[in-house]
Amino acid sequence: MIKIVDNIEEANCITHNGTMHADEIFATAFLELYYGNRKVFRTSEVDFSSLSNDAIVYDIGRGEYDHHQIDALKRENGITYCAFGLLWKRFGKDFLKKNHITPVEEVFLEIDQDFVMAIDAEDNGFFPTIEANYKVKTLSSLFKIFNPSYHSLEDESTQFIRAVQVAKNIFEEEISYIQGKVLATQKIKSMIEELPDDAKYLVLDEYLPYEEVLLNTEKANSILFVAFPSNRGGFAIKTIPKSREDRTARMEFPEEWAGFEGKELEERSNIDGLIFCHRGRFIVSCKQLDTVYQVLHYLCSDEEGK
Repeated sequence: MIKIVDNIEEANCITHNGTMHADEIFATAFLELYYGNRKVFRTSEVDFSSLSNDAIVYDIGRGEYDHHQIDALKRENGITYCAFGLLWKRFGKDFLKKNHITPVEEVFLEIDQDFVMAIDAEDNGFFPTIEANYKVKTLSSLFKIFNPSYHSLEDESTQFIRAVQVAKNIFEEEISYIQGKVLATQKIKSMIEELPDDAKYLVLDEYLPYEEVLLNTEKANSILFVAFPSNRGGFAIKTIPKSREDRTARMEFPEEWAGFEGKELEERSNIDGLIFCHRGRFIVSCKQLDTVYQVLHYLCSDEEGK
């Protein structure tokens, strides 16, 4: 847990007061995960040259873990590191090693690219372009709601602690998610290497997050479908989009299957064991693995004959 302290000499973490942002919130959450209980002093002071303790100062003071100076450190893609990114860059690998999270290098880089960089970018004014006819809330914008609202009795320190605890829970889940993703990526890459160069499908013996790997692997450019055990029972077969930008399927399920299920779908397809075909023609469910292979052979043989 973190504790807000009123005496700077008691603190082992120092950041700015006033309006809170996702940057220093997640920075504080990470420091708590890394070190354990933290005593946080929030201030508007900027000169810490006379500080007698070894507290970590971040997002303020123009020091090692601040980004407001002119020569602030940037990534190769031009995104400036904020406090969260700077702390992750400095302590992230040690944190992963300390918690026996492997493979360290891959997980460290993926967390930065998947999570930390986005928070750093928005805090530096690089906002995503989103085309939607409704208000889209990013992670950074969501954490703004923890600031005491107008005409409320909310206490700033209490709200900061609440925000940090939520951020801590989210970041823990992110770390777990990324570790699983990295391990799954390694397994899928190994499976792709064993496939023929012109393979049309990939059958998994368990569900793995596969799409990003396939779209980033040249040898997988010919793969049209991926099948895997469904958490609803049976098996699922899904289409693969043409690219990350073009979500059109490389090959859709037949139009005459769309929206049908059970006996009617079996009659239309002439394949026993089919359960359902989504009307969007991007997923089919099957009762058993034999049915999966019947579907894949039928579709991919048809593709080869075109």
